[in-house]
Amino acid sequence: MENPVTSLRSWGWLLGVTLVLRLVLGWYLPVSPDEAYYWVWAHAPATGYLDHPPMVALWIRAGCALFGDGGAGIRWIGTMAAMAAIPFLAQAIRDFHAPSPEAVGGAARAGVIRGVALLQATLAMGVNAVVMTPDTPLLFFTTLMLWAVGRLMATGHARWWPVCGAMLGLAFDSKYTAVLPGAGIVAWLLLHRAGRAWLRRPAPWAGALVAVAVISPVIWWNATHHWASLLRQGGRVGDWHAGRALGFLGELVGGQVGLATPGIFVLFLAGVMLVARNARRVPAQGVLLWMIVVPTAVFVTHALGDRVQANWPVILYPLLAVAAAQLTWKGWKPAVALGGVLCALVFIQAAFEPLSLSAHTDVMLRQVGGWPGLADEVEGRAMPGDFVTACDYGTASELALYLPRRAVVGMEPRWALFNLPHGIRGEGLMLCNPRRTFDRRYFATVEPVGSITRHGRIRDAERLDIYRVRMNDPVPPDLLPDIAILSRDLTAVTQASGPQGRTQAAPSAPSCGTACSAPEGPDDGPGGPDRH
Repeated sequence: MENPVTSLRSWGWLLGVTLVLRLVLGWYLPVSPDEAYYWVWAHAPATGYLDHPPMVALWIRAGCALFGDGGAGIRWIGTMAAMAAIPFLAQAIRDFHAPSPEAVGGAARAGVIRGVALLQATLAMGVNAVVMTPDTPLLFFTTLMLWAVGRLMATGHARWWPVCGAMLGLAFDSKYTAVLPGAGIVAWLLLHRAGRAWLRRPAPWAGALVAVAVISPVIWWNATHHWASLLRQGGRVGDWHAGRALGFLGELVGGQVGLATPGIFVLFLAGVMLVARNARRVPAQGVLLWMIVVPTAVFVTHALGDRVQANWPVILYPLLAVAAAQLTWKGWKPAVALGGVLCALVFIQAAFEPLSLSAHTDVMLRQVGGWPGLADEVEGRAMPGDFVTACDYGTASELALYLPRRAVVGMEPRWALFNLPHGIRGEGLMLCNPRRTFDRRYFATVEPVGSITRHGRIRDAERLDIYRVRMNDPVPPDLLPDIAILSRDLTAVTQASGPQGRTQAAPSAPSCGTACSAPEGPDDGPGGPDRH
């Protein structure tokens, strides 16, 4: 029989090696368009943004203050947070399964190892521990919320309710889907006898007040910006394509099999069934079940009429890991090993491209391949004093990151909602994927001047058309708020343009009015921020 202490030490070493590899990957891999977009958020501080709440921007801002602009600074806090959450997850596993008679001594330690290993070996956790997305802080604060709920259930102390509220609020400040496990807690309070007993005491209400206080800056930003973010994220609620329901449900299940990895997905399902069996007699298992069931019901219902992006249910993974921790199946180690191998293969492909895959098939090539080289080539083609822009926010954000001494401009309605300098004059280069279009009303002249290719290590990732453009002077008033300077170091940009330069910042535009509505962006994952 394996010594639990030796096993714990071995798993600790494995986690340490995993942390080092993730940090190296975060430093080595080019920044993805979404990460560059969130980096722009980080130097335009606000309590809300069109696509998501501000937590991802706060983390990036702090990381870049420590390690500079680039992959290391953007990703460092997320990578460390994935490891920092482990002690909280371990305590949650102990607390939620404490009433179980077998959850003592070596069995309890084995359960902790299982739960932690299962979560860390998912592809979702592997990616979000290296690439910074809103899911990265969401997973961290969801784990802390789970820890606080576990402490509440294990101790019965009312003081844990405000902690639960604070962690739920911080998760909401990361991504709006945090409201779903919170709704599960409310359902448990209303429908479970142990939960209703709490409602006669002030502590849960105090926790709710704390949660409201923590999310109030995000709500205030929405209220003062025509509810742009909440309306955007809720915009698909009314979509309904019932004839495609089976296809959408298949995509939902298939996406989770992929992101959890197949063996861990099966263990997650088995863990939920075991929690459901114990839910009536064990209050801790009851609240855990409701925190899983409510989000699952929402995602399944949504899939009956529209697509559920694969990353949306990732918020459930810490809860599912706690549920599966009590399983004693011997197959959990092969499942973890398979998950680790799949994560390794994804990042080996991203770093070295050993498989000859096209950009259409290779998501990592499409996302991170060749951005620094593209920026260098654009800089070589631009004339002194030119600004640079792109017809999509991801490419524009990448250029702003990798061309720190060049005026890089965004030209889309979304930018009107940002605390950035607005307006630009003069001439510059516009980059645009041939499959996209752009609004030519910004420009007095638009002249095609060739194309440029973004190269991965071995294969091409994308071809972009280049246009030489001259700004309209004046730009139509309804378009002026949409023009924003994305470059972080405006002093360097001004010096680079120089008094003889042809690019000048125009006077700041008025704030966006009710007509300010950004065009639909691609969903999170391969292309852009998601809407849930």
